[in-house]
Amino acid sequence: MKGNQSWVTEFVLLGFQLSAETEVLLFWVFSLFYTFSLLANGMIFALICLDPRLQTPMYFFLSHLAIIDVFYASTNVPKMLANLVTHDKAITFVPCIMQTFLCLAFGHAECLILVAMSYDRYVAICHPLQYTVIMSWSVTTVLTTMSWLCGFILPLINVLLLLRLPFCGPQEVNHFFCELLSVLKLACADTWLNKVVIFADCVFVLVGPLCLVLVSYIHILWAILRIQSGEGRKKAFSTCSSHLCVVGFFFGIAMVVYMVPDSSQREEKEKILSLFHSLFNPLLNPLIYSLRNAQVKDAFCRALQVRSR
Repeated sequence: MKGNQSWVTEFVLLGFQLSAETEVLLFWVFSLFYTFSLLANGMIFALICLDPRLQTPMYFFLSHLAIIDVFYASTNVPKMLANLVTHDKAITFVPCIMQTFLCLAFGHAECLILVAMSYDRYVAICHPLQYTVIMSWSVTTVLTTMSWLCGFILPLINVLLLLRLPFCGPQEVNHFFCELLSVLKLACADTWLNKVVIFADCVFVLVGPLCLVLVSYIHILWAILRIQSGEGRKKAFSTCSSHLCVVGFFFGIAMVVYMVPDSSQREEKEKILSLFHSLFNPLLNPLIYSLRNAQVKDAFCRALQVRSR
């Protein structure tokens, strides 16, 4: 297609380019994962809202993480599922750009919420006597609000820079959703500024927060090792291990996708990692927190007992 950006009406999402039988099978498998992730995150959110014992800053952050996971998955998974069972894999320009923005926004917000959760664990383990003062509800609300605001403002810069570019063809996005780097490759103009901003964004939202998380957990580990009681050490570590697992999955995949240099096999590997990020990570988060967290399991048991009466 010739012309400038205003001529572009749609893109084609290539997806995984498998046989029709395999795509139908994946449709059912991915549909189950997506449904379970919605139910699991919905359960976590409902338990935190309904159980007074979970009305703490840590679970307040966790409720927002559940909301983010639901919206993040719902931004691109339904379109991917539709493309698996239809031959028309086109997406018009405006929904494509909106999908790019929302995926970035919820990804940024999740990253910052995870940092806030690590700070909460740092205060709880290293300064337990001052916890209620340091992690007051006003501080918790400010951290959560800033995570959402930064999560939506920073991706706006990337999207605005993307909108200034002309798209002359081809219109095939080698991904299952309108991922930023995949769409950027279709621009027929110099994209150096976009790449510089993306790199700076990664440093600010991935590398910087990851360093803060690591510093928090170095202090936490040092504090745990100084606990005399073995039972106390086990309890302290159990409160942090769930969050550490989620952080490892999230930051590890995001840094591989956005910070590893291009290679001939990168695009296919990136699609698989992005699939894990979009479909499996939202399901893993509530499973990790529910299976490894005694308070969440107790709240779930209490809810079942109330329902059975």
